[in-house]
Order: sequence, then C-alpha cells, then structure tokens
Amino acid sequence: MTRFFSALAALGLAVTLVAAAVEPASAESNGGVKVMPLGDSITEGTQVPGGYRIGLWQRLASARYTVDLVGSQYNGPGSLGDHDHEGHPGWRIDQVAANVAGWLGTYQPRTVLLHIGTNDVLQNYDLGNAPNRLSALIDRVTNAAPGADVFVAQIIPLANSGQENAVRAFNAAVPGIVQGKVNAGKRVHLVDMHAALATADLIDGVHPTAGGYDKMAAVWYAALSSVPGSIGSPGAQAGATIVGAQSGRCVDVPGSSTANGVQVQLWDCHGGANQRWTYTSDRRLTGNGGKCLDAAGSANGAAVVLWDCNGQANQRWSLNADGSVTGLASGLCLDVSGAATANGSKIQLWGCWGGANQRWSIRA
Repeated sequence: MTRFFSALAALGLAVTLVAAAVEPASAESNGGVKVMPLGDSITEGTQVPGGYRIGLWQRLASARYTVDLVGSQYNGPGSLGDHDHEGHPGWRIDQVAANVAGWLGTYQPRTVLLHIGTNDVLQNYDLGNAPNRLSALIDRVTNAAPGADVFVAQIIPLANSGQENAVRAFNAAVPGIVQGKVNAGKRVHLVDMHAALATADLIDGVHPTAGGYDKMAAVWYAALSSVPGSIGSPGAQAGATIVGAQSGRCVDVPGSSTANGVQVQLWDCHGGANQRWTYTSDRRLTGNGGKCLDAAGSANGAAVVLWDCNGQANQRWSLNADGSVTGLASGLCLDVSGAATANGSKIQLWGCWGGANQRWSIRA
C-alpha cells in the first residue's frame, strides 16, 4: 500500500438480565488486530449461525488483513475462520451496557462493531430514552477502551410496520449521538446499516437471511476499510518501509544498530531489515532486532529511538488518514527535524502542523 489505509429464536423477548461470562468457552486467536463484534442475536447470527461475521471474515482474509475476532461467545460454521464474538440474543442496550466494561477489560479490542437497539424496539422498552441509553453505552465503551475505534450502526429494518417506525425514530437520533462523541475527541464512527437491508432480506421479520447478513458484512467491511488502523493494513504491512512524503527516504536505524536509544533517521530506501517495521495490533511499530519505535520524551524535539519493547504508551502510535503518525502518549507527530530531506536527518516528535515532513507512506 502507498498509504496507511489502503471484517429466543426471534432476538428473544425475554427481559431477564443475564450476567455475562468473561471467559470464552473456546477462544481463538491468530495474533491479529482485535475486533469485537458487539450486540444481540444479529451479531450472534440467529437463523444463520455466524451471521455477518462470516462474510466479514472472508472479506478480511481475502484482502490479507490479519484480524482476531474477540469476545466471550463462540459460534458459527467452518467457513468462519474465527468464531469469537460478544453477541447476546435478546439483550437490550442497558443489558449490554451493564457488562461491557468487563468484556473490554478482558479482551482489549482495538476495534468495536456495535449493532444494538433492536430488542429495545421489540420489547417496547422505554423507547423515548433508547437514544440516551445508546449514548451512555458508547461512553462506557470509549472510557473502557479509549484507544479503540468504535463503529456504531443504525440498526437494520424490522418487517412489522409499527416496529419499523420505532426503528426509524431510534436511528434518526444516532448520527447526532455519534457526532457528539466525535466532537469530544472520541474515535466513534457512524455506520448506516439500515439502508443496506430491506424487509425482503429478513428470514423471520427480524433476523437477516444469509444474503442479508452478507450485505451487513459488506457494510462493516467498507466502514472498517475507511478508518486507518482499525483493522491494521493488508499483509504487505508486516515488515514494510515507512517513507517520508517530502524526502522519499525511509525511516532507518543507523548502522543496523540494535542498541537501546539509537535515534532513527532518514536514509535512502534499500529494503534492509533496519528499514522494515511491523505495525502490531496493540499499535507498536517493531523493527530491527525486534525492538520498538520509542519516543524518548513527550515534548517538541523529543528523539524517536529504538528501545526494548515494554508496552508503554510512548511506544504506541496511531497511523492517521492524512499520512501522519502520532504518539499515543504525547499526541505529537513523527517529524523530520528541520524539515530536512538529506540522508541522516533525524526523526523526532513535534506538534502536528500538516507539513510534508510529517506525512508518511507505507510500502512493501
């Protein structure tokens, strides 16, 4: 890639709050970017076990994204490569909210896919306050997982006309809720799932057919693909070079050193191991000798160096849609000192200002 972005039979009318287990019965992990499908039976895949997760997984795999679906629940066919999820048939917004902090603490997803509210409508549960409950749930998610991208869906249609009117009223409030979170600096994204399906796509008036679930998968995939870092990058990202937009030169470890504290620099790209970086699911950039790209401070001018990986925030980075790379601890940008372009120019942190010396591309 040339940029940093290139997955009860009728939703249950039972209203009993069930305490959720936080340990999976049979968790799967491939070490990829952690994505939590979160919601009710539409996430679980009632009528079509695995639901939208089947098509989403297949799309991600075909595009060579490495993703680890996470959650305390487990179901789906063999064509679904990872069966973990957090879909709870019959659950309303408040029931998910009561348990979500525990799930997020256990599984620590990088990305959350939230489709919830259908049972509030089916149970006619205090619908006037359903948008407020959704807003509070999103706050719980972003507070428990502040670094995660949270994709919030406008829920799919219902066949019953009265219930569908309630769905539309609920969905009409969702864009404003999401925008309020965005305005507050949260990584929250709106997904119009309602427009993707018609009542003909419902097998029982509530749950999608296999084709309907696949339409959902396509919408989730498009949304994920549009947000850099939410699902990592395709396979070419592992061991890729990071190239300065201004200079055309690569982020390089001088002399192929593996010593702690060596400051990285620009150098002519040659594809060597000292110029190859892997962006991990927990947002580290690992390079020469398996060491991490590390910010040796949080102020303007702090050196960006190689250091033993320790899991601290100064070794975590966000890859942004504008090509900038920002430190999670500092909020500052990866910057070429003095906007220089020559071999040996030092890489540092600096306040983000959109200059070409702060924009980067990733290349296999």
